Amino acid sequence: MSWNDVVVLLPEIILTIGASLLLLGPFFTGRPKRSTSMSLHPVEEPAAAANTGASAKWWTLALLAITAISVVVCSSLAEGMTLSASFSQMFALDAFSIFFKLLFVAAMAMVVLLSDDFLRESRYSTWEYYSLLGFALCGMMFMASGVHLIAIWVGLELMSLSSYILAGYYKNEEKSTEAAMKYFILGAVSSAILLYGLSLIYGVCASLNLLDIAKVMSTLTTNNALMFGIMLLGAGLCFKVGAVPFHVWTPDVYVGAPTPITAFLSTGSKAAAFAVFARVFYVALPSFHLDWSNVLAVVAALSMIVGNLAAITQTNIKRMLAYSSIGHAGYILLGIIAMSSTGLRGILIYTVVYVFANLGIWATVLMMRRHEYAGELIDDFDGLHKRAPFWAFAMVMFLLSLGGIPPTAGFIGKYYLFAAAIQAGYGWLAIIAVLMSAVSIFYYFRVVVAMYLRDGQDAEVANSTSLQLVGGIALAVTLIFGILPAPLISQVEQSSQWVATRAAELHGGR
Repeated sequence: MSWNDVVVLLPEIILTIGASLLLLGPFFTGRPKRSTSMSLHPVEEPAAAANTGASAKWWTLALLAITAISVVVCSSLAEGMTLSASFSQMFALDAFSIFFKLLFVAAMAMVVLLSDDFLRESRYSTWEYYSLLGFALCGMMFMASGVHLIAIWVGLELMSLSSYILAGYYKNEEKSTEAAMKYFILGAVSSAILLYGLSLIYGVCASLNLLDIAKVMSTLTTNNALMFGIMLLGAGLCFKVGAVPFHVWTPDVYVGAPTPITAFLSTGSKAAAFAVFARVFYVALPSFHLDWSNVLAVVAALSMIVGNLAAITQTNIKRMLAYSSIGHAGYILLGIIAMSSTGLRGILIYTVVYVFANLGIWATVLMMRRHEYAGELIDDFDGLHKRAPFWAFAMVMFLLSLGGIPPTAGFIGKYYLFAAAIQAGYGWLAIIAVLMSAVSIFYYFRVVVAMYLRDGQDAEVANSTSLQLVGGIALAVTLIFGILPAPLISQVEQSSQWVATRAAELHGGR
């Protein structure tokens, strides 16, 4: 590995070192005294936990700021650099990866802010929690930069292993432990399927580099082993994004995991999976587009239909949002199926929109304080407009964005995805998407009705500075990019240019 290679990997190196040092936080600051209760799992005293939690939070935010700066600086320095042949086969620091890396850092910073008050009241150790978030982010950044399927898989597993532990971080809570176990089993199955698919692709193409795979596939007319490998690869990635019929236990994991971790799983983790989905299918597999696109179209249709219809009957808002995320996975798959520059732009735009709208919703859920778990029932939002008018208004905007209603940013994302599907000849999928978006408005507005048309009890509202900051940023992004989408569209066009150009070359110039 040359020094030029180190420059490209420097953000990940900084993040890895920082996340490792966070584990040593208690050693430098002194581990807080433990309570002397008879619990089998001693917890930190509240006052000590508050002090250490604040220190851990600020150190983590500083690490994320340094990581973001290093991404920008290193991307500038890396222009024109000659990388070693072996390294360039594994990683790339292109505009596509930079876009997603900065999005991941921003999302993780907001998750850290969401976790602040929540961790302080839960009285669990904070240094290990933030360290695991750092390692998960490192895996996500490797996923965004990977141009080799093994490099992508290693990043995916680093993110997944950290997520399993975080889902079960409330070890005294039965449903948190259950969520971690279910998520681990789900992840193990998806990883096995994914690896089997990679082995078949390697057997046919003799390489796992995305460009090498594309070159080999462009010379083939059909190959059963290769097609089976592609299907297994797609199935493994569909597990990661929670698409139907690979969504087993996803709602249970969302409900059982600590709410800030649910926010992470539904935003950053899913965005990383779609970054991989887009790069792999656009760069490596466009030559066999007609072979896999119809299968993926059925998966997208089932995801939109099952996710949105199942969400209608839910009374637990975390479970409702889990099924909603399944539906949104179906929407984003439209951009993969379209295999066009419009579809790729739609994926990037909708990912940004979805991440910020969802983080805003989770901030509102966390604001409805209910001990170690947030306000989970829709009934908990009764009369919220009287207790917290800003949060009620923000919640309406976030829900409208997820529903794709102007003038929110969600409308722009869905416009690109639906237009791409129609241009690619999948008008029937676009019709299903529009109908299911209408269905989603119905169950989203159940929350609006609860906030504005019902009288609720005077429950505690945790209107902390951290939550206000997350809600304010999410609301600003949702409204500004909805009213003035040009800057986002321009940035997305630059970030997707290399991937879209490569796909067009291999897919007949569409």
